[in-house]
Amino acid sequence: MGQAMDRAAPPVTRFAPSPNGPLHMGHALSAIAGHDLARAGGGRFLLRIEDIDGPRSRPDLAEEFRRDLEWLGLQWEEVPAQSTRLASYAAAADALRARGLIYPCTCTRSEIEAAGALTGTEGLIYPGTCKHRPPDPARPAAWRLDAERALAQTGPLIWEDTRAGPQAVDLSGLGDVVLVRKDLPASYHLAVTLDDAADGVTLVTRGKDLFAASHIHRTLQALLGLPVPRWHHHGLLRDPETGEKLAKRRGSPALAERRKAGEDGRMLAQQLRVQLLSLGT
Repeated sequence: MGQAMDRAAPPVTRFAPSPNGPLHMGHALSAIAGHDLARAGGGRFLLRIEDIDGPRSRPDLAEEFRRDLEWLGLQWEEVPAQSTRLASYAAAADALRARGLIYPCTCTRSEIEAAGALTGTEGLIYPGTCKHRPPDPARPAAWRLDAERALAQTGPLIWEDTRAGPQAVDLSGLGDVVLVRKDLPASYHLAVTLDDAADGVTLVTRGKDLFAASHIHRTLQALLGLPVPRWHHHGLLRDPETGEKLAKRRGSPALAERRKAGEDGRMLAQQLRVQLLSLGT
């Protein structure tokens, strides 16, 4: 289920940062990977700003992102930001809701932990507390995918990673993920799947930390009748001291700081291309 894409067509890749913190070297690596894969195949490299994170989304940071990418020597086409696409998220959620494929959940993280939730590939696996009980209108609710019911409708599904090969969809380590957040019109999973389809992305390029998420996105493509791209999950840059992947929340050095200090961005990009090769991508 889902519409197969023409594999012989030039690839369309994208870089989709959230303007809730500055870009760091890990972001640069991902942008360069997508840019170079598109250019090598005579395709298109898109920039999409994922700006629906409420007051944390800052327009000034989005402008900094553009300067950072230009500094690295990248060229792109910019597509509409997520904040322009709220109606499409609501329509998709309504369609899933009408088919009984999502259900409201009022649980907090502490309540999920107290219920003895197991740890899966993306954190705690929701134990289904709200699935079989009436919603509490006095509490804000997220909407979760009923994974068992969803896969009963789709049947077996396959998605393809350029490095790891064909992958059978398996949601057992993910559980009933949130598709509509309590405070936002869509979770990452729903928004990115709809956006990639709307933008004509044929090769989803991102870090291997999001490998498991592709099981969810392939499921949503089948449920919503969306085109099915290929995926390319590249290796990750890690902090040399802690071994953890670079992240905004850990205060990884910002590209903007290096750019404003006069560093040569194109030389840095070449160094990152060498690292991509060493990471096996």
